[in-house]
Amino acid sequence: MLAPKERKIFCLNSISEAGLAKFRKGYTITDEISEAAGILVRSADMKEMKFPEGLRAIARAGAGVNNIPIERCSEEGIVVFNTPGANANSVKELVVAGLLLASRDIYGGISWVKSNATNPDITKLAEKAKKNFAGHEIKGKTLGVIGLGAIGVQVANAAISLGMQVLGYDPYLSLKSAWMLSPMVKHADTPEEVYAASDFITIHVPAMDSTRHMINAEAISKMKPGIRILNFARDVLVDEAALREALTSGHVAGYISDFPNTTSANLPHSIVLPHLGASTEEAEENCAIMAALQLQDYLDNGNITNSVNYPETNAGTCGAEARVAILHRNIPAMLSGITSFFGNNGLNIENLINRARGQYAYTLVDISHKMPDDTTERLREISGVLRVRRVKENSPGW
Repeated sequence: MLAPKERKIFCLNSISEAGLAKFRKGYTITDEISEAAGILVRSADMKEMKFPEGLRAIARAGAGVNNIPIERCSEEGIVVFNTPGANANSVKELVVAGLLLASRDIYGGISWVKSNATNPDITKLAEKAKKNFAGHEIKGKTLGVIGLGAIGVQVANAAISLGMQVLGYDPYLSLKSAWMLSPMVKHADTPEEVYAASDFITIHVPAMDSTRHMINAEAISKMKPGIRILNFARDVLVDEAALREALTSGHVAGYISDFPNTTSANLPHSIVLPHLGASTEEAEENCAIMAALQLQDYLDNGNITNSVNYPETNAGTCGAEARVAILHRNIPAMLSGITSFFGNNGLNIENLINRARGQYAYTLVDISHKMPDDTTERLREISGVLRVRRVKENSPGW
């Protein structure tokens, strides 16, 4: 039995040792990106980076991938992974804190105490001042949750446990999320239903062209007067100019965000946190572990789990003589061209998996014979093929 192939990983950010420890023997962390077969990243901006020819995959230890040039990676045959759900509990707990900050003037009360910290009469004054910071209980109030992915589901369930009424909206609700969601969560057919019924609204959707400024002047006009909005997803989901007007008029009573910028940091009746959602030791470890395992499984076996640009594909470990991974365009006759190539070269296909996602597709092929040395080069000549990789060979030199 041959020893597994040695591979090098480059870390663009500090990655939890709990994750790095998951790599098998034969993997090493390199300081030279030019040597890397895979990159682990958190928040570093990769948009202008030139990728080395040998780079096969990028794993983001977190959910958002707006710091990675996805389209360019797809064209270069670089698979990009993220770690959905790994930091969900951490974000959920902060959203619960956000609910309390939005309903009770905790921040105002803390500021008052600090400003009177040296006053010898602070105890007596506090009894008079506290009426200025009175708020409302969240029990019995309605929370609208827009987006019922890994985080949204946990937020909805937590709110139910706190005695809130919860109305959820997600037109793309997955079967996994549906199984995890409390049966006490009511389902809305449109965002407008959520706007009209909610005392609090929290958004948990990805930042895309279709979701940019989804909370805008029109959406706000359909919300209850006194609505409180929580944004622990992405700042671009909210039209902050429109929000400023609504906060100034009082139609929106409060805004809690985890995304500081020069606009949000100066909004009235708002509390903006310095992007603390996933900033817990547990979340960083969970994300690092998931990212490392997904990256290793792709490099060792060609399997794809939680990629944002190529389809989910799992062929297990290779028991055949060899395995080839082919990243290609999702166009007619691609699969027939690939299978014909192997047949014409006397290479028997033991197992084949082909999956597509949008304009890109992925084919894993297990074959019974040792491949000629020029196999990958000749496969690349097929029109539409973006990248070919010998994943594994049970022969020397692979």
